[in-house]
Amino acid sequence: MSIETETGEVTPESRVAELAAEFGEAITELPVYQKFAEAKERVENDDEAQEKIQEFEQIRDEFMMARQTGEADQEAMRTLQEAQEELHSLPVMSDYLEAQSELELRLQELNEMVSEELVVDFGEKAGGCCED
Repeated sequence: MSIETETGEVTPESRVAELAAEFGEAITELPVYQKFAEAKERVENDDEAQEKIQEFEQIRDEFMMARQTGEADQEAMRTLQEAQEELHSLPVMSDYLEAQSELELRLQELNEMVSEELVVDFGEKAGGCCED
């Protein structure tokens, strides 16, 4: 999968792009990623989980609107927290959240490896837009 210029030359930019694509593909082959992808698919195909997700998102949206207008109260916050707890208590969702957390930890480790070579926090610089 060599990326070359019109003259057939492999440039540093093209080599980095090639390595980035290989890196992304390699990540998808990690067991921790496979576990996450399978857990995500199970959540997406679980009717009860999808119903609870929709309920939670509706309650969250209503809470956010109330907060913006200054009408949010402790009862609304409790309702939101209860909906989240109910969603997270589903075994399929609990498995998904655990797999997501494991993947995030692994990606952070990989970020640190890349950042060490660059002498800059790669993930922060690549993902962040603004700094104070």
